[in-house]
Amino acid sequence: EGSEINGRTALECNQEFLNAVAFDKGCYLGQELTARSQHTGTIRKRILPILIVDTSMEIPRPWILASKIQDMGVDNLNADIIHSLGMGLEVEGELPPVLPKISASGVGGVVAMVQGNLSLPTINASKDGTIDESQQQVEISEGEREFLKKLQSDSALLLQDLENIAVPGAKIIDQKDGKAIGQIISSPASGTPVVLAQMRLDQVGLLKSDNSKWSQTNKIKIGDGSKEYRYLPYIPIWWPEINLESGKEKLP
Repeated sequence: EGSEINGRTALECNQEFLNAVAFDKGCYLGQELTARSQHTGTIRKRILPILIVDTSMEIPRPWILASKIQDMGVDNLNADIIHSLGMGLEVEGELPPVLPKISASGVGGVVAMVQGNLSLPTINASKDGTIDESQQQVEISEGEREFLKKLQSDSALLLQDLENIAVPGAKIIDQKDGKAIGQIISSPASGTPVVLAQMRLDQVGLLKSDNSKWSQTNKIKIGDGSKEYRYLPYIPIWWPEINLESGKEKLP
């Protein structure tokens, strides 16, 4: 189901991550280009999910860490430097990725948070009317309630705007220099500000560049829209580790 993706190579569509491409057998349309890109080329664009938020929205913690890591440079990272970032991280073994690596359910939690839709826990009473003391009821202030209402109202307006401008084919324009850094592939998932976009890998930190990286203070415009937004890219949990020199899967 879904519309066909035209004008993009198999590797730009992440098909090798799904074991959908054979590099040692078979004959198919575009095989020569695909094989050459895999063995000798650099993948500069890929389809990946991005979360679109208002520029006034407080950035969730995983993206703050990602921005700090990219600011410092992956080659300069070690456990002591990560600890010095002051985010309460204790690193053992592998260092954090340059972008958050999140499951579908994890993204759902982030979306619920930025939309102000996190529900409070319920208190269940027993048959005799007593309440289990181990269950703690969360009380929020009137100010916090108003804040959640504002998040929900702002989120509804954002979704309405994205429905009109974040359509397949719409370009994502970086307001820093007015250049296109990506293109919308599919409209937002129902009820969320999450879209699939083909992004330049240097613009999300997945391809080394002296001049480009992802920043938590980015500002973009989408398609014909006049309003500025912020984009939060992330890596699906099923993706392998990416070689930052080639944009391809990092080999052992």
